[in-house]
Amino acid sequence: MKHRVVITGIGLVTPLGVTTESSWKNACEGVSGICAMPEAFNLAGYPAKSVGLVRGEDDLLAAVLPAKYHQRTERFIHFALIAGSEALNQAGITKEFPDNRHQIGCYVGVGVGGAAGILDAGQLFQEGGPKRVSPFVIPKIISNMAPGWLGMQFNLQGPSLVTTSACASGTDAIGLAFRTVRDGYAHYMLAGGSEACVMPLTVAGFGNMRALSVWDGDPAQASRPFDKDRSGFVLAEGGAMLMLERFETAQARGATIIAEIVGYGATTDAYHLTAMHPEGRGAIDAIHNALADAGVAPDEIDYINAHGTSTPMGDVQETMVIKKVFGAHVDPTTENHAVISSTKSMTGHMLGATGAAEAAFCALALRDQVVPPTINITTPDSACDLDYVPQQARFKALRFAMSNSFGFGGSNAVLVFKKI
Repeated sequence: MKHRVVITGIGLVTPLGVTTESSWKNACEGVSGICAMPEAFNLAGYPAKSVGLVRGEDDLLAAVLPAKYHQRTERFIHFALIAGSEALNQAGITKEFPDNRHQIGCYVGVGVGGAAGILDAGQLFQEGGPKRVSPFVIPKIISNMAPGWLGMQFNLQGPSLVTTSACASGTDAIGLAFRTVRDGYAHYMLAGGSEACVMPLTVAGFGNMRALSVWDGDPAQASRPFDKDRSGFVLAEGGAMLMLERFETAQARGATIIAEIVGYGATTDAYHLTAMHPEGRGAIDAIHNALADAGVAPDEIDYINAHGTSTPMGDVQETMVIKKVFGAHVDPTTENHAVISSTKSMTGHMLGATGAAEAAFCALALRDQVVPPTINITTPDSACDLDYVPQQARFKALRFAMSNSFGFGGSNAVLVFKKI
């Protein structure tokens, strides 16, 4: 028996805010969460000058994790715990309810994991040898400790795993959790993504690939998907968790349902380390798979949260992919055409967390019937000629929304959501 799967809780920790409603409010108002590169990074003169940082999460962390464990856990674990706590509380799932804790699982997407902890431990090893390495370093840095800590802190005894598929990590975690509930392997799944690797090493790594924005003006304008003057993505951090459960369970217990997940598609380009296939074959197949899984026709999609990273080539290719799949339905001159936006214009690229945050934004868009904007589109690009909801949010009747995630290594993941 297949079960309908609904979202009953959302937790967000992003450069836009450390709660769901603050992040969503700022997204709808077109606020940028991007700031200047911290002076402590000692990267003066480096081409990349902007990042997206989470700020003000300390009190929230103290409420979900005892202080003695703060230094034994990496920041990506902290974000997962804060976001997970908010999602669980919003859904009304406490440690005492329901009794069948083995039916509550947790999947978390993490792209990089504890990079800062690895670097710190390596430096201590070089300076003082093996005795300087903490016995907590391994459980501090390994990616599966994000769902592990969520399980320990909130008594989640169901299936637990971490997905690592670069920029698609959080989307894949939610998609696999959706299948887990739909196919009867668990009644509830906490799923999303978390990432905290904004540090000099990763800035240099991505920057030397020429993947990062080299915008030299106001940092708030550095992430500019689909704009002619875009030059790369802005590295950011954050966490996002969704509480998924059976529709009948949510309905029976009187939970507030935010939106329904109806489709998931995933493919691999099998083409290049970092570039999308030139014809977009993997991305196109992932979208078709998600639509088929949902039983939804392309012309039924009202809003697409684009991968939209602000890279010169990536935005053009995604535009091409969307046109190939949706045809006249995304023609801006067509009445009731689908609209597209990139919330990365405001959050930056949160790597393993970004797909989960964008899934949350899709659910909230359906809840509130509003499409968040793509900010910083000031100079039109003839190769990016769709309706990207520039600068200001737009109220629109929405029934179905879709979220795209296309990652390094050719990982493609797409989710389809439905208004309840």
